[in-house]
Amino acid sequence: MNDRMLRSLLTVAIAVAAVTANNASVAEDKPIMKITSTTGEPIHSGKFEPTWESLKQYRCPEWFRDAKFGIWAHWGPQCQPEQGDWYARGMYQEGSSQYKWHVAHYGDPAKFGFKDVIHEWKAQNWDPNKLMALYKRAGAQYFFALANHHDNFDNYNSKYQPWNSVNVGPKKDLIGGWAQAARANGLRFGVSVHAAHAWSWYEPSQKFDGNLTKADGKGQWWEGLDPADLYAQNHTPGTKLQWDWDATKGSSVPDAAYCQKFYNRTVDLINKYRPDLIYFDDTALPLWPVSDAGLKIAAHFYNSIPQGVLFGKVLNEEQRQCMTWDIERGASNRIEPLPWQSDTCIGSWHYARSHFEKHDYKSARTVIHILADIVSKNGNLLLSIPVRGDGTIDDDEVKVVEGIAQWMDVNRECIFGTRPWKVFGEGPATEGAPIKAQGFNEGKGKPFTAEDVRFTTKGDTLYAIVLGVPTNSVQLKSLHDAHITGIQLLGSDEKIRWSRSDTALVIDPPQTKPASDAAIVFKISTLGL
Repeated sequence: MNDRMLRSLLTVAIAVAAVTANNASVAEDKPIMKITSTTGEPIHSGKFEPTWESLKQYRCPEWFRDAKFGIWAHWGPQCQPEQGDWYARGMYQEGSSQYKWHVAHYGDPAKFGFKDVIHEWKAQNWDPNKLMALYKRAGAQYFFALANHHDNFDNYNSKYQPWNSVNVGPKKDLIGGWAQAARANGLRFGVSVHAAHAWSWYEPSQKFDGNLTKADGKGQWWEGLDPADLYAQNHTPGTKLQWDWDATKGSSVPDAAYCQKFYNRTVDLINKYRPDLIYFDDTALPLWPVSDAGLKIAAHFYNSIPQGVLFGKVLNEEQRQCMTWDIERGASNRIEPLPWQSDTCIGSWHYARSHFEKHDYKSARTVIHILADIVSKNGNLLLSIPVRGDGTIDDDEVKVVEGIAQWMDVNRECIFGTRPWKVFGEGPATEGAPIKAQGFNEGKGKPFTAEDVRFTTKGDTLYAIVLGVPTNSVQLKSLHDAHITGIQLLGSDEKIRWSRSDTALVIDPPQTKPASDAAIVFKISTLGL
């Protein structure tokens, strides 16, 4: 061996040692990204590649900017017990209220686990067309259905998840039924996907039935099914539940097979039902940054659905160019330069009977105030109306939706197809509260009153949405020098009196009582905004 060859081999050996050392360091601090295969479910060809740089080509479609308001059925087997959010986790957490309820009603979770709750769920009174007609009356322009939750159960005819609503429980293709009803009523259709988190979220089940095998099902109602496909618990649990897969903070990290299955399931969902919108309950994208599955799903979705809208949470400025920012149970405190969405619920995400018994759902008035505030800041509102296990909504929920519909009958033009003005509003509640993580600033600021106004525009028309019925004159300081040609009250023939002070446009309160006192809207005609 000559000196040149020796030096070459030595260089290679040093490089290999460096890479090995680097990878060991990475493994200790951050898992190496798992690469998912697209052989079984190819990415649709098109201009989008599975990289952040390529996804920056995305532009939110105008139809979504016009739509403003959607309704969501956050409905799955966790609604069957009617005990609220995260039941499939809480029922395994000893000492929790859901664990105690489960033991009292179903027995030991080791013998009657969540798989058995699924078996109880029949959705026997589900009528998606009836619900969709009600939601359309309330002004919904798009509708979302829960494709799966952290419980890892697919509410559709899933190719890759045997624990699905066609095989088990209702024995119905729920996503297919929702999609057909939404489109028959002229609504865009969306799906929400949450199952990326089942890996760690289900870990409390390991003390009960979470480690059962397919062989354990012999002679049981679930014979032939593998509980591992549902619970995904063939791993050592983490020390703390983390949403962003940070192993240094105690999270367990999914293996490559889990990431691959999630990718295949989600692409199959997109291909089967072709949703106009897809919501991920994840920081940035599902399984990011431990897997490239989310990037590949996003590229496939954008290439498959050219006018599609994809949502992510806790986005940095670069990521907000790649998808639409979703804020959970909260709102921005400014007019955002890019379209965004707030998602909230009138009660608990999964149906909780306690809200009906206590009559403490968000009122139609509260929803309308939230909607006006969000729309004035370039956002949309996705509102969840909890659905019972049997597929119906309760009487109190119907009243809330009908209250929204009553207000929309008069005032819808100030919401749909509008754009923000130069300022989003005036009044005591303009400052708001800071966003925490996914959002969660809803109700943290000053309450909305008739002293608060939110603005929207359409051409040369400015809408001043007063969040209540004022008893004193409405003082609009930001309009003190505007070229105004007329003001009318939506839904009324009353002549509205107005004047100017040195600092504000002054509008006298209306004399006639509106049909809905949630908010009144002054339609202000101008010579240019």
